[in-house]
Amino acid sequence: MDWLEIISNTLRAAFSQTTIIYALAAIGLNLHFGFTGLLNFGQVGFMAAGAYGVGITTFTYGWPLWAGILAGLAAGVVLALLLGAPTLRLRADYLAIVTIAAGEIIRLTVRAAVLRDTTGGSNGINGFANDFQEWNPLNPSASYGFDVGGLNFRFTGADVWEMTVGWILVGIAVLVMWLLVTSPWGRVLKSIREDEDASRSLGKNVFRFKMQSLVLGGTFGAVAGMCFAIFNNSVQPDNYSTPVTFFALTIAILGGLGRVGGPVVGSMIFWMLLSFSS
Repeated sequence: MDWLEIISNTLRAAFSQTTIIYALAAIGLNLHFGFTGLLNFGQVGFMAAGAYGVGITTFTYGWPLWAGILAGLAAGVVLALLLGAPTLRLRADYLAIVTIAAGEIIRLTVRAAVLRDTTGGSNGINGFANDFQEWNPLNPSASYGFDVGGLNFRFTGADVWEMTVGWILVGIAVLVMWLLVTSPWGRVLKSIREDEDASRSLGKNVFRFKMQSLVLGGTFGAVAGMCFAIFNNSVQPDNYSTPVTFFALTIAILGGLGRVGGPVVGSMIFWMLLSFSS
């Protein structure tokens, strides 16, 4: 057993693209569940909406990548509005049922043969994000990093570019979350989490605040899905199955629900442990 290789893989996993993607998804779940008390079991649905939003608009309709990204964000917002309108006036269990069902409905819909010309069916959409690597200022095939004491901490230029963009997005997401949850808006969310009847008795429009939280958290999920799609230059429907949500929820819990940086720390720990044990 090569322990140096195992440790090297574990350390690289802490900063990998997968860690970034799940950190973004968990940030959205943390806003939903950790700060607002919304039990969302369908975050993967928002990820799929973002991924297919950018994939369909760029590959099927020939839009530029930046326009596809805007379409992916819009898809996440629309999905949140569609899910939240009939359920957010009800208790948490109903939202959980609706969201987990919505995630599966989206996955089965986009892989349907009848939509093959638009979504690619079970084969998905491939080769739509070439522009992203064309923006890379580094040599995609070159090796970057260092070796210390037999530990290999090297990545290709393509990986470095993806991780740089990804961690910048994570940093922006954490900053936005900190600004929001430390504001009066964030304090209302926490009050709704603790006792929404008390918040309502103080004149707060609980439905509006819950909808805003669902939309914003879903947008983070859509960004995670777009990163997954763009980094892989591919959208495959079965990559957006229900276990993805539970991985993200585990990460949010591992890092500490209701903590701004918790999802990032949780994602790093989670994928380091999986890499070490695999």
